[in-house]
Amino acid sequence: MHDKCIIAREDPGHAASGPMAGAIMETAVLSEIIRSLLHRGEEPSVYFWRTAAGTEVDILVQSRGKLVPIEVKLSATPNANMAKGIQAFRGDLGDKAAGGYVVHPGRMRLPLAPFIEAIPFAEL
Repeated sequence: MHDKCIIAREDPGHAASGPMAGAIMETAVLSEIIRSLLHRGEEPSVYFWRTAAGTEVDILVQSRGKLVPIEVKLSATPNANMAKGIQAFRGDLGDKAAGGYVVHPGRMRLPLAPFIEAIPFAEL
């Protein structure tokens, strides 16, 4: 008898709607960003940002001397509220911050705030 139970996720839909769905999506986005940078011959410089108050940005990518803030959301219908962390980051870092993106699993590309755009994961 085994003391531990191993659960196999054979259905991708189950994983996409389960408690780890957000982490899975963030990992997929981060992996795609790193892959793209490596294919262009660039050394990936990726970070995350969180304030003492808990405001955060999921992924920061250093590009052309600036940090590009990226939020990852599971909702296929992006809205301006999803850009709050990026707005705070841009406010704190000023000229060191580039425009930001909210990556989502939907199909629409739209502006959420000045210099912040929602883009589909499929466009990475």
